[in-house]
Amino acid sequence: MLDISEDGRTWVLSGPASSYAVHVTDRDELLHLHWGARIGLADAEALAVRPLPDYWPFESPLDGREEYPVEGGPRFARPALSVRTGERRGTEWTYEGHDTEDGELRLRFRDGGLAITLHYRMPPSTDVVERWVTLDNHGPAVEVLRADSATWTLPDRDTWRLSQLHGRWGAESRLERSGLTHGEKVIGSRRGHTGHQHLPWVALDTDATEEHGEVYGCALGWSGSWRIAVAQLPDARVQITGGAGYDDSGLLMLGTGESYTTPVFAGLWSDGGHGGASRAWHAYQRTYVIPDADQDRPVLFNSWEATEFDISEEQQRALAERAAAMGVELFVVDDGWFGARTSDRAGLGDWTPNPDRFPGGLKPLAEHVHGLGMQFGIWVEPEMVNPDSDLYRAHPDWVQYQPGRKRTEFRNQLVLNLAREGVQEYLWEQLDGLLSSAPIDYVKWDFNRCFTDAGWPDDPYPQRLWVDHVHALYGLLDRLRAAHPQVAFESCSGGGGRIDLGVLGRTDQVWTSDNTDPLDRLAIQHGFSQIHPARVMAAWVTDSPNAMLNQRASSLRFRFVSAMAGVLGVGGDLTKWTERDLAEARDWVELYKEIRPVVQRGDLYRLRPPEGGLSAVQYALGDKTVVLAWLQAQRYGEPVPALRLRGLDPAASYECLETGEVHRGAVLLHHGLRVGLRGDLDATVVRLKRK
Repeated sequence: MLDISEDGRTWVLSGPASSYAVHVTDRDELLHLHWGARIGLADAEALAVRPLPDYWPFESPLDGREEYPVEGGPRFARPALSVRTGERRGTEWTYEGHDTEDGELRLRFRDGGLAITLHYRMPPSTDVVERWVTLDNHGPAVEVLRADSATWTLPDRDTWRLSQLHGRWGAESRLERSGLTHGEKVIGSRRGHTGHQHLPWVALDTDATEEHGEVYGCALGWSGSWRIAVAQLPDARVQITGGAGYDDSGLLMLGTGESYTTPVFAGLWSDGGHGGASRAWHAYQRTYVIPDADQDRPVLFNSWEATEFDISEEQQRALAERAAAMGVELFVVDDGWFGARTSDRAGLGDWTPNPDRFPGGLKPLAEHVHGLGMQFGIWVEPEMVNPDSDLYRAHPDWVQYQPGRKRTEFRNQLVLNLAREGVQEYLWEQLDGLLSSAPIDYVKWDFNRCFTDAGWPDDPYPQRLWVDHVHALYGLLDRLRAAHPQVAFESCSGGGGRIDLGVLGRTDQVWTSDNTDPLDRLAIQHGFSQIHPARVMAAWVTDSPNAMLNQRASSLRFRFVSAMAGVLGVGGDLTKWTERDLAEARDWVELYKEIRPVVQRGDLYRLRPPEGGLSAVQYALGDKTVVLAWLQAQRYGEPVPALRLRGLDPAASYECLETGEVHRGAVLLHHGLRVGLRGDLDATVVRLKRK
């Protein structure tokens, strides 16, 4: 809902529980008024007439109160917008008016030939505010050094606590909370992709618990380099500024008649604690971001750990038959099916099936997989090229490089300059042809190295490749999805290196981490769940001991229950699994299919965090509840504690499907539920259904 004052200078966007209000003064200053519990237009107008503090000349009254700080004039806070022309730098804008369309508010400003539009939208039935900015240049060329999507202003509080997700390869999205101090906390990526080091999300609270208290969160929808700065200003006010690009050295050049639209930077206020905020984020993404989110993702098998590069059609058929017998619904051929790809040293860029390994192309194998009752998928890494490839030999200038400098090779590969139209067209022809050549249902789209030599020698403004690469990626995915609507896409970047609201708007799921150790995954998945839903969180059951990272041994039971917290997959070498293992796995897959709608589409409650001892999550959808619990360690003979379930109706009766017992909701809430765990690295699944 959008309310506008009679003078057209105060606006209030409201959702089910919250409101967001801004005001333009007579001096064309755009001020933030309110973000928090729901208020009315009269409340916002009362806030609008409050005078600004008189700090000048050593502090600015605008700092910490301006809705979208620009560079120039009486401001010292970090600017969200920084531009320059041949004559000057900075912005001195005037307010031109506003308009609305389908619930979207647009506030229009102008500085000479540069038109600046701030966009606001609160999708129905959510408390998420989507914000972004459009720059339209009607004058001489303007260099955009920085154009953040939004600046978020928090209310006055004595203290704030910052939550963020940090990590590295194999240890992504780990939750960290710390007190906020004066100055700036900056997170981001200067790597050309979202990165393993931080997810583009922050949350702030004062004393919130998992289920109680105010939480303010912000999430950026951008899959390239990015930056979010959380600043506690000298007067203790807090602002959060974020957008595309990490540095202010130049984002793009806008010629006459050109425009640029920033990615969406979404914000959420919740008074339901960290868990309530997570559930609100999840519901928003399932409704407005993730394609076909009402369709549950299938159980998949991926051949990588079974075969690595040593693959053949006959071998893949044998794996597919074992996977089908287990109940798998999607069979995926990973790296090694194309070009001269017998190792990671060759073949990237040549997206045609290897004739020695697949003499008839992929179609015979895909049809065999379909005949077994499964969908068929493949792995690709289109944004990369090996120097040992037909593509590179034909077009060595198509990669990112700096003239006169060595071309850095990570994993024996270079990054294609996707900003070039020729590269875009080549990839479209290759991938469209590939998806048309066989009945392919799924593509795992990987990105296995960062930008290092991000140069474009023959372009007048080479810095633009940082932004244009991402726009080209989005355009290619959009084009492929439109031409092949039956194909689902997974975003992967050496694990969780490309996870954000931008890529989630174009893919059906994401690869959370290359680390498939089921114990490590509990912390990774706990952090991931702070912002993203189980519906997109791919998780695999692989072999034990875990050969890739730590050689830790774990039971098949523990591995399955860990992976069942998201989109279940299997990635082990099935030819080495015993008949007993295969039979147990079949039972777990069958159970997962029963609980899948609740896990992938239900409300998530984090009952106990994975900090040692017992950890558990609960999912609730309609009259059904699922609890997944893991006992990491049991010390001193202490009994397993009871779990206090949430989100149940105290007046209702629930049947525990494992035991047939009937419980009153109030009893479950008060006394908790004891789960049948017996020792270290044990796990269980409990299902409840309302009577």
